[in-house]
Amino acid sequence: MKLTNILLPYLIKKSAQAHGFLDPIKVLAQLSRFGQPSEVMAPTELLRATAILHARGLLNAQVIQHNLDWIWPFWVNKQFNPNDISFIPRSFSLTHINLTHRNWTAAGLPDAEETPLVDPRGLVTPFWDGWSIDAWIVDKEREDLIPSRIQKVQQRLDLRNNSIVTEFVLRNMKLTSTVKMIREQQIPVCQINLLAEGYEENSLAISLRPYNPEGVSLVKNIELLENQAGWRVNKNQKVYFNAIPQRYTFSDYHKGDVYHHLFGSSAEDHIQCPVEMSSAAATFLLGAEKRKEVTVSIPLQKKSDISSSISTNKEWGSFLQGSCRVNVPDDKFQFLFDASMRTVLTHTAKEVYAGPYTYKRFWFRDAVFITYALLCSGFHKRAEKIIDQFNQRQKLSGYFESQEGEWDSNGQVLWLIQKYCQMTNQQPKDEWQNMISKGARWILRKRLSDDSQKLHSGLMPSGFSAEHFGPNNYYYWDNFWSLAGLRSSSWLLQQYGDRKHAKMLLKEVKKFAQSIDSSLEKVEKKLQSSAMPSSPYRRLDSASVGSLVAGYPLQLWDGSDKRLLETAQYLYDNCLVHNGLFHDMSHSGINPYLTLHIAQVFLRLGDARYYSLMKGIADLASSTGQWPEAVHPKTLGGCMGDGQHTWASAEWIVMMRNCFVREDENERKLILCSGIPTDWLKNQNILSFGPAPTLYGNISMKIKVNGNNVDVQWEGEWHKQKPYVEVRMLGDMIVSSKEGIA
Repeated sequence: MKLTNILLPYLIKKSAQAHGFLDPIKVLAQLSRFGQPSEVMAPTELLRATAILHARGLLNAQVIQHNLDWIWPFWVNKQFNPNDISFIPRSFSLTHINLTHRNWTAAGLPDAEETPLVDPRGLVTPFWDGWSIDAWIVDKEREDLIPSRIQKVQQRLDLRNNSIVTEFVLRNMKLTSTVKMIREQQIPVCQINLLAEGYEENSLAISLRPYNPEGVSLVKNIELLENQAGWRVNKNQKVYFNAIPQRYTFSDYHKGDVYHHLFGSSAEDHIQCPVEMSSAAATFLLGAEKRKEVTVSIPLQKKSDISSSISTNKEWGSFLQGSCRVNVPDDKFQFLFDASMRTVLTHTAKEVYAGPYTYKRFWFRDAVFITYALLCSGFHKRAEKIIDQFNQRQKLSGYFESQEGEWDSNGQVLWLIQKYCQMTNQQPKDEWQNMISKGARWILRKRLSDDSQKLHSGLMPSGFSAEHFGPNNYYYWDNFWSLAGLRSSSWLLQQYGDRKHAKMLLKEVKKFAQSIDSSLEKVEKKLQSSAMPSSPYRRLDSASVGSLVAGYPLQLWDGSDKRLLETAQYLYDNCLVHNGLFHDMSHSGINPYLTLHIAQVFLRLGDARYYSLMKGIADLASSTGQWPEAVHPKTLGGCMGDGQHTWASAEWIVMMRNCFVREDENERKLILCSGIPTDWLKNQNILSFGPAPTLYGNISMKIKVNGNNVDVQWEGEWHKQKPYVEVRMLGDMIVSSKEGIA
């Protein structure tokens, strides 16, 4: 084995050099030197995901630019157009990836994991990472309505019908697409209703496309169904039409896009493409009525795949019954709260997912923030089920691993469990005790010795942290979370009656906090600033936003702590674009959820700049109320991550909640109305919020405005004794307050 370990790098090096390549061993060694030494260079999961993304990008490079006469997705039409602001040159790009319009909206049900996607031009991708359905209005004269080529459209999330509606108009032609999820005989179904209006000679064309919002998605074969209108795709997926087309058309890669053969002669009933780029179309003549309506239904499971745990189809209205609701006079803020609730619920049906597509996988980091939003919204049972699943992901060592080499997860899980117990007024479950104890012990073992005088003495090891901070380093983000996790563990073990270990952990919390303070004091002298970098070995940059976690959500320090204030001030002065945090590391875009972290710190400080950040992020939301992970500063489309980022929606929910009611854990009190903007306190407005779970019990609020007078009323269902409640309204309004809602 030792001989193999010596020979293998040598053989790889010689083989690469013999073929004129750089020595990969040397390159990897050099890459590792840019960060601090760490036991893991980069998480395998991250490398795997990146490899998959770029494998798709390689396919895109081989297919798209040589076939620009095809009907491609919206992002391709923008990004490959030299006259468009979205244009990206491709000369030295080995892979072609959607970097300008990573936006989509998932159709979903609160109890189903399937998440069909709708892109900004109505392209529907029913199956995860699969092919898509597009619709056009066409005629032989080729004055066609092609949604992906139209600059302006109307797209909205219809909260009443829980559907995504996209409307296109070109001259006298109009196409309306309505997409939603339903359940038929327990099977989740993606339903697409298409209404075409135009000229008598126009046809509605419904096409099956070998791509999705990321690019090429291979389709080997398409065939007609035997006894019903529709297609069978790749032998096992079915597409049903509720009307019989006048014509079916098929094509393969070498013949070109099916779009070019819609009006040719064809008697085919199937297609099999050797390069797996099959396309098909069904055309429906508008005729004398000058309109045609067709419903497309795509079952997302087979009957044999149905989970026995799914027995009912809860409509959104009944599912949201009893949850925290908001009523504000700002229509956009109101809509974003309601849309965010649906996003969070759609992506927590069984597992917790950071998004419906690119990030449809589990991270502890995202899961904790998302589950905290569920707790703040009153979905305690759902949160409990999520916490129950954490045990399956805990290693024997006690490490909660979703990605190796990241040291924040243990602290996050332990903090969340404490928040669950406090907000529900329940004892921690017996089956969680071992999980909690092991998780705390892992942090204690992982933490470095505090004997040396190094800047990282007593901190957590160097690691990849939250992925978006940069190369491996001793990130304060990891340390603040680990410190909070130990503090939460002490509280939880106290609830179990294990006072001995609870007391021991409090001593460790004190020592850990001293190590962090000592490191920050040394860094302050080095940088001549109280603003915190992301790690003791970094200068101030946009990654400093990670260090704000000490203020939000952890409240490890008082809200007016100089280190929090100066860090937020630095970010506000140096890193904002369109009133949002432009994060240079990895994202290279405006990050909604990190911007809201800055806003939360300003909110605790009583600094009105929180509201300008909220408005900035609201303006960056899509018309369907979604945010990508990062927003392109020029195209304002998504440039990083999933096009519908669940963590971002979770942060909006908690931000709105904290504007109405938030806890000051250091002073053990509730603060009401500290984030109600003066814009909302006009005319005869009535605002309401609740029932909102807090650490001390549920609270419901009503705010009535009458001229310059504001009447704040609240009603609490407290766990134990009534907490101290403080009304802290911005501006110079005359405020009266009382317990009890008229």
